[in-house]
Parts: sequence; C-alpha cells; structure tokens
Amino acid sequence: MSAARPQPPDLGDLLAATPKERRERVLEACRALGFAHVGICLARPTDREAELRDWIDGGRHGEMDWLSERIDAMVDPQHVLPGVRTIICVADRYQGGRDRIRETGPARGRIARYARGRDYHDVLRRRLDALVEGIRRSCPGAEARGVVDTAPLLEREHAARSGLGLVGKHTLLIRPGEGSWLLLGELLTSLEIECDRPIDREDPCGSCTRCIDACPTDAIEPFSVDASRCLAYTTIEHREEIARPFFEPTGDWLFGCDICQEVCPHNQPTRATHRLPVLEEYAPRRDGFDLLEVLGWTEEDRRSAFVTSALKRAKLWMFKRNALICAGNVLRRRDDAELRSRLESIAVDPAEDPKVNRTARAVLESLD
Repeated sequence: MSAARPQPPDLGDLLAATPKERRERVLEACRALGFAHVGICLARPTDREAELRDWIDGGRHGEMDWLSERIDAMVDPQHVLPGVRTIICVADRYQGGRDRIRETGPARGRIARYARGRDYHDVLRRRLDALVEGIRRSCPGAEARGVVDTAPLLEREHAARSGLGLVGKHTLLIRPGEGSWLLLGELLTSLEIECDRPIDREDPCGSCTRCIDACPTDAIEPFSVDASRCLAYTTIEHREEIARPFFEPTGDWLFGCDICQEVCPHNQPTRATHRLPVLEEYAPRRDGFDLLEVLGWTEEDRRSAFVTSALKRAKLWMFKRNALICAGNVLRRRDDAELRSRLESIAVDPAEDPKVNRTARAVLESLD
C-alpha cells in the first residue's frame, strides 16, 4: 500500500506575490515536502533539437516509440502544458554504492539500485501532486502539472538549467560533491517565478571516460547513449527476445544496470556523501532475486514480489527471459546441475511463453 499523500502546502496569495516572493514560497514548500533539492528554470525549448532529432532518426531510442511520436514535446514543454512559463525541478537522492559479485551460493540476478526501494514514481508524484494543489489553491486560474516520467520532457536539461547539476558523458545528471544517484521530477506551471542560475560550467567530466570504457555493450558515446544497446533498455523496455551478442555483457543484471554510475568518479563515497540523507522509502528492500526462484514464478508470484516497486515495469515473461540470460552467465563461470536442468526443462515447456522457450534454447546453444 502506498504512503499517504501529504497535505497541499499553504503558499499564501501567489497571485499578488512578486516572482521573487513566489520563488521563496515554492522553495520553502519543497523543503517541507522533503525534496532533497529544488531548482527553478524558464520553460523554454531545448538547445539540442538537432542532436535529438538525429538520435531519433538513427533509431537509438529502440522500441520506445512514444519518444519519436512525441518528439515535439521533448523539444518544447509548451506541448506538455500549454502556456507554461516556469519549470520547478525537484530531486531525491537514493542509495548508491557498488555491489560485490557473489561467486558462490545460489545463483542470483541483480536489480538496479533505483528499483530496490519503494517505487520512486509514487514517492515523487504524491508530493508533486500536493504542490500542484497548493499552487492551484493559492492562485486560482494558474495552470500546473506534475511530471515523473509521465511526459516526454528532457528532464536532465531542465534540471541543469535550474542549477541542480550538470549532465555527464553518461547523460545522467551529476550534482558536484554528491554524484548522480538522483531521481528527478518536474512541476510545470503558467506562473512566472524567479529562476535559479545554472552551474557556471558545462562539462563535469573533463578527459574522464570511465563510463564509456566500462559499459559492457559499448552503448555510451560522450554525452549520448544508444538506448537500444543499453542494459537498462534491453532488460526493461525491450519487448522482444534479447539478441545473443548481449547475453554475456548482461552479466548478472536481471533488471537495469548501474555500471556507468558505479565507476563514475563523482559517485565514489566520501564522508560528505555518507552524511547525505536518503528518504526511508528509498531504503533497499532487496538487491536481487534467486534465479531459480524467478524461473519458477507464476504471475501471482511476480505481482506479490513487485508490490509498490518500480520492478513492475517488466512483465513476467521478460523477467524470466532476463533470468535465463543471467543463468547462462552463471553457468559460464561454474557448474550448476540444477540450474542447467531448469533451463533444459524451460526450453521445451509448452506452458511457458514461446519467447521464454526460445531464450532458453538460445542460452543453452550459446553455452555449447
């Protein structure tokens, strides 16, 4: 069950307030709502329309057709909220780090860190909804809309404009001194609000190429990611079988991937980052799943495991597909008779989804 929605903040009479006064009241409300960071920017079109259209035309969005179908909204937030003047960008921090690979014991698959706690969409959205309601009450007639991955906004560009951080070579938002373990949300409004200044530099990476070098599928070029090659895409968004060249690079990633963040110098732990607060709702509940358990799941098992979790983005057959590939990578490193036997039975089981059957056969063939 999701947590209770907070009460809308009292923002006073925003209609009579100056843009500067509105900014102070919004910042205070965001702090009261528990957002780790907040920044405000003008709602203006992207500075990178040509690069965006080239990225789409090159098919680097994969099967995420909603991006190509709504490219105008990515280019200009007026297509998300007509009459928008200001974007309030918020960020929450989640628990970063680097996992130790388990070479012994039951075969397991890892899940990306953002998905280890409560679903961040819900955690961010309920507070943004409260802020939307507060704005509407304090300024009747003002338009406002909260967005948490529910509209094709170029959220990292807007967040950088609002001073929340800088976009790194891996295309994630980096907050100097804190890193990129950040979850983003936005509130678009027709109100004029005084804006924050962006950080006075453009490139947080310099000559560093650690994320590019570490990416197992060569998905990253400087400041651009080929989503169709990224493990966060192939294991979550890809609705077909995964191509064999991606089997071994998938490693033990059952859902998503954190490699580019794990190797980033901005994300190496310090005394300062250890003291940064993380909402209790983002506290990891588990870091992965037993692969044999996943391969035996029913739909009810999946639903039970994913209650209040962002993991529900992946369907049952997709989780089994991913688990089979992870299992194959375990078998490349060590013998596991029970795991191999399960793959062999799934390959011919008529009760399984045909895509799962074919993936099991492809994994076994790749081992042989």
